[in-house]
Amino acid sequence: MHLELRHLRTIKAIHDAGGLARAADVLHITQSALSHQVKGLEDQAGVELFVRRSKPLKLSAAGLRLLRLAERVLPEVAATEAEFSALRSGRAGRLHIAIECHACFDWLFPVLEQFRHAWPEVDVDIRPGLAFGALPALLRQEVDLVISSDPETIEGVTFHPLFDYAPMLVAAATSTLAAKPWVEAEDFRDQVLITYPMDRGRLDVFTELLAPAKVEPRAVRQVELTAVILMLVASGRGVAVLPDWVLREVKYQPDYITRPVTERGLTKRLYAATRAEDATEPFMAHFLRLARTEPVKLQRA
Repeated sequence: MHLELRHLRTIKAIHDAGGLARAADVLHITQSALSHQVKGLEDQAGVELFVRRSKPLKLSAAGLRLLRLAERVLPEVAATEAEFSALRSGRAGRLHIAIECHACFDWLFPVLEQFRHAWPEVDVDIRPGLAFGALPALLRQEVDLVISSDPETIEGVTFHPLFDYAPMLVAAATSTLAAKPWVEAEDFRDQVLITYPMDRGRLDVFTELLAPAKVEPRAVRQVELTAVILMLVASGRGVAVLPDWVLREVKYQPDYITRPVTERGLTKRLYAATRAEDATEPFMAHFLRLARTEPVKLQRA
């Protein structure tokens, strides 16, 4: 039996209208054409789909089974057509984001809050990129955008610059490091370094400072939340290196000091990686424009 969507629409229209003439009007075809379609469908099925000589026209038991199928399938088809129409017009889509920057969660939420008001039909999700390979997942189309400070040369992937930031030392006001105008790698050798729970290869303090100088801190302690890191630092339990924009966003001022890392200071850049063909999608382009706003300015907007 070869069923087509028009057959399901025919069964539904005749049931709803209660007769061939009214159903033909609904379907915008002649009554004769509709009768031939019904006969062809019954010939395929090998059973009668309607109770003849009933007014209004009623479906047989077999016809009711076909009606139930139509009532399941046709709404899904209509929803899919609407979704494809929205995709073609650029109103809808999917934006699943992986984050390789642990501190970026606080920055990303205000970006997404503005984005969702402009693009309510876009499906947005966030996946921490720390527990899986975010960039391979981007190529496999499991995610659509990766926030990272470590650009790579990957065919088919574009890294869009967002904004620059400076990693800053954070130490207790009573620390001996408070007397220094800046810190070098050697200053960390006898310190407990408090970091986010990330691999060292994704922590600026290691990749940009300690690893090149072959310096190992006295101990490394991993802490999930920025507020807890700052509380521990202010209590003299260790030191940390955090992005300057994270520190500018802090709404309370615990007893800590900040200092540049190295005399010249370090500068890093945050990127959004997308598949090259996705960057021109209207909603993706809008997200990138929002994401290029420095976090503190975004919070004030």
